[in-house]
Amino acid sequence: MIELYSHGACQEVTGSKHFLNVDGQILQVDCGMFQGRREQSYRKNRELPYDPAGVQAVLLTHAHFDHSGALPIAVKNGFKGNIYCTSATRDVANIILLDSAYIQLKDFEYLREKASRYPERNLALYEPLYNATDVVRTMDHFVTLGYRRIFVPFPGVEAELYNAGHIIGSAMARVTLANGLVIGFSGDLGRNNLPLIRDPESMESFDYLVLEATYGHRLHKQTKLAKSELAEIINQAVAKKGKIIIPAFTVERTQELIFLIHELILDKIISEIPIFIDSPMAVNATAIFRVHPEYFDEHTQNRFINNNLDPFGFDAIRYVTSVRESIELNSFAPPAIIISASGMAESGRILHHLRNNIENPVNTIAIVGFMAEHTLGRKLVNREPKVKIFGKTFQVKAQIATLNAFSAHADYEETKEWLIRHDLRRLRKVFLVHGEKDALQSMRRHLLDIGVREVEIVNQGHRYRLD
Repeated sequence: MIELYSHGACQEVTGSKHFLNVDGQILQVDCGMFQGRREQSYRKNRELPYDPAGVQAVLLTHAHFDHSGALPIAVKNGFKGNIYCTSATRDVANIILLDSAYIQLKDFEYLREKASRYPERNLALYEPLYNATDVVRTMDHFVTLGYRRIFVPFPGVEAELYNAGHIIGSAMARVTLANGLVIGFSGDLGRNNLPLIRDPESMESFDYLVLEATYGHRLHKQTKLAKSELAEIINQAVAKKGKIIIPAFTVERTQELIFLIHELILDKIISEIPIFIDSPMAVNATAIFRVHPEYFDEHTQNRFINNNLDPFGFDAIRYVTSVRESIELNSFAPPAIIISASGMAESGRILHHLRNNIENPVNTIAIVGFMAEHTLGRKLVNREPKVKIFGKTFQVKAQIATLNAFSAHADYEETKEWLIRHDLRRLRKVFLVHGEKDALQSMRRHLLDIGVREVEIVNQGHRYRLD
């Protein structure tokens, strides 16, 4: 009996957890943390709807938190198998999980102290779901390998990873069963011509495909426009003597921004103004990029690596790690660029920078990534006139600039172009995950239009029989 089912990223874009039951043996693809409102997120992540002890192996497509963040929870709850991924994914997951453990601890300590000061508020306390020791134990389960290297997660199943072109080390998985059935998992499908990394590969043909649909309802601007859009925003900020505040994911998006700004300076398209990377985790992530040039595309190899240039190091850039340095940025005279986490503007140092700059019309808040529902980032994308930060209401007077060309997720046209490179005659069915409802419905229509026989929007926990 072969069954496919999911316990995450079903009609939403967070908490990816997909499962393949092969005659009672369970292969899990991704183990992401659910992200959203605090109480709902805590409950969903603490109360796993499956038994990790019954999973034989995990394939980790990439290190983003919504794909890797729950791995320590699974290990704490009895998972004893291997976690297969690329070497870069392993390295990035290590810092993401350690950072998560630290943030959970600090959030708990903060809420506990606040609850003791204001007992009348009956504040809910959310104990950390895991700590640094749990992360270290989880890393012992990792087994790394390169693209297109066949491996055996458990007897009767072979798997192979392909470059997904989404973030450094990201992968798609092609799983072959003993009976010849082949199931593909797209992970998060990237785009052609993204800065730094190579384009998504084609896989060999498959019978079934589990496909992400984050942007199943949207078209992006061409990736080559990212640099020109960024240059325009920077030059406008220089003219207005304002600050540019960029909420950015610490892995990939921050490094892409650094890389493009470096090129703009080298090409004398922008002035050399101060750039601050205010995220200790981004500093660590950038170090990982430096030790994995094998994932860089040909352009990056030729312009930087072969000329012994550091893509992420130049005179204008300063990496900020301490709290004191971060606070000092509030009084730093503009123009300047501040790139900080979190990417969806829900936590971390970016909230302080937004609070201090959002009501000044000479400043710009640049949105360079997907913003999930109910996040502060989504409210800024929607141009809401007022937002709450740390419980206080602020008028949104700063310019909001949305740079869609920066998205690392394929839109529906790019997804179709990638899929039609495969054998659609063999493809029996596509299972859609990792998308909000309108995106999923739209992607389903687009795939049927190009000749895919059947497209199913996955319901959480529902078991789909694969023959």
